[in-house]
Amino acid sequence: MGCGYENGEEDTYQCTLSSEMQTLAQQELREDEATRSHAITQMRSWIDMHPEIQCCRKDSAFLLRFLRTKKFCLPMAQEMLEKYLIVRQLYPQWFQRLDVLDPEVQDILNSGYLVALPERDRQGRKVLFSCAVKFDPYKYTSAHMARVHSIVVESLMDEEENQITGYSHVNDESGLTMGHISLWSLNDIRNMLRCIQNSTPMRHKSTHFINVPPYANKVFDFFTALLNDKLKNRVMLHKDIESLQKAVDPKILPKEYGGVVPLSDMIADFKKFLESKRERVMALDKMTISVNKKAKFITEFEDQQITGMAGSFRKLQVD
Repeated sequence: MGCGYENGEEDTYQCTLSSEMQTLAQQELREDEATRSHAITQMRSWIDMHPEIQCCRKDSAFLLRFLRTKKFCLPMAQEMLEKYLIVRQLYPQWFQRLDVLDPEVQDILNSGYLVALPERDRQGRKVLFSCAVKFDPYKYTSAHMARVHSIVVESLMDEEENQITGYSHVNDESGLTMGHISLWSLNDIRNMLRCIQNSTPMRHKSTHFINVPPYANKVFDFFTALLNDKLKNRVMLHKDIESLQKAVDPKILPKEYGGVVPLSDMIADFKKFLESKRERVMALDKMTISVNKKAKFITEFEDQQITGMAGSFRKLQVD
């Protein structure tokens, strides 16, 4: 059915890409004008005929999130979109009410916990930078953490260049405590990683961790074990900032990490960007799908639940 949105839901695609970026899209994603136009049309028809989709965006920017992530394989893009709609309803505490002006969200953003760097990396990717010590695990919950991440990525995912080049992640785990670790049950972290891998239309190209404390090694072993092989091979652990700077151009990092621009300035500018996307991001809650609790994708979240002592990071033995 796919009710869509009032403001030109089926827009005409307008390319905003440079010639170099168009060439990259063709080389990496098999994208050309004919392929893109046909795929967008097919996605809209599929949404209209889907018996369980009640309301869904059908503008080009939104549909291209999925088409580009899946390199224009229509069945895979359609499956990811369906899963995206489902997990938004299965986990509203993570993926709905994404208001950047929420005072708690503002406080977490102001702290410097998560920011998109203003400059791209050497491969042209958008870089998301997080710092564990900036998140107060005794004041905020895992749901707060998840919603902040959701606000950030939902604000970025419509940008064409991000859809093509993908994302790099830099995570400073200095200051990571058992308070942070115990925010998440093992089941929740497993389900969140399934959402990220199966239903979030982002091309995760590299993930860097620095300053991981020794007592968190088993947690990171658990985390990486849940990743598919492609993402697992893109995770890099760095002993120190010097090691990170060999992999990521230090000039684009916050000044505190060897760059030029202070983290506080990056935060202020990025918050303005997020606020400019607020209406669009909050409108995502209009999208609805009838959730079939017996569907394979949903039952997978309930199968093989981790129980007993292994069910919580609070009881996880660490070195």
